[in-house]
Amino acid sequence: MNRRWLRATAASATLFAALFVAAAALAPQPRLIWNASPSVPIGFYRVDVGAEPAVGDLILFHPPEAVAARLAVRGYVPRGVPLLKHVAAGEGALVCRSGTFVTIDGAPAARARDADRLGRPLPRWLGCHRLRPGELFLLNPAPDSLDGRYFGPLPDTGVVGVAHPLLVRDAPGAPLRWRRGADRSAFTPEGKDMSS
Repeated sequence: MNRRWLRATAASATLFAALFVAAAALAPQPRLIWNASPSVPIGFYRVDVGAEPAVGDLILFHPPEAVAARLAVRGYVPRGVPLLKHVAAGEGALVCRSGTFVTIDGAPAARARDADRLGRPLPRWLGCHRLRPGELFLLNPAPDSLDGRYFGPLPDTGVVGVAHPLLVRDAPGAPLRWRRGADRSAFTPEGKDMSS
């Protein structure tokens, strides 16, 4: 072995070690995730980390600690697992819950349930709240989704990024299918049947 080869090997090893340490220190965010919850189509999603979400976007976010603790205690979602939810409303919108009815700017948006599938009471908030800067109202089309209908508005500090479906199931038991591009129409409160 010659010295040039030893120097090149040492330099390469040092470079890879530095890159490994940098990647670990930067706490990388997920860029590809698997969703196993039926509140949005099951499958793989690409995440644009740091992208600014708009109303209608599907986002990956970490709920505030109080919400995460409640979800973990009930066995819904382990602590530290980010959630996929649609942004139903942003700054300036008026979100209200009266009984089980949730409205956004006066339009029906969702119905909340009183209890989960095991009969345990679900969180409840009542009244109206005008969203301030830094607040989002998250709501999925699935009626069993644990979202804004139970937790109300949440701070946007937990947003990881905007999620886009890559390979998802359109219905339970359906085959996985490739998707292209983003679809902001997944949450459309207008025209939803609120009778269920």
